[in-house]
Amino acid sequence: MPFIELLGKQVEVDEDGFIQDPEIWNKELAEALAPMEEVKQMTDDHWKVVMYIRDYYLRTGVAPMIRKLCKDTGFNLKQIYELFPTGPAKGACKIAGLPKPTGCV
Repeated sequence: MPFIELLGKQVEVDEDGFIQDPEIWNKELAEALAPMEEVKQMTDDHWKVVMYIRDYYLRTGVAPMIRKLCKDTGFNLKQIYELFPTGPAKGACKIAGLPKPTGCV
């Protein structure tokens, strides 16, 4: 597996840049990952989505389906893509420190 340097630390990622160990994630790491996913600054709305995805993943072992994400956060799909231009699976899950989702998010 490749590594990237974030905040002065070597972080193991897969070939698409997803962190392989969700346990090393913290908010500072998320803020370092955000610009790589076209998010200039993390707002309260970004954090609402990221924290929801992390919580869901840590409880279930999978990322939420996009329909559930929208329903539970109150954001529609267009708003999710405005927050995370690279998409909910690539952008939001990567910033949330999750492994690459196997299906739709």
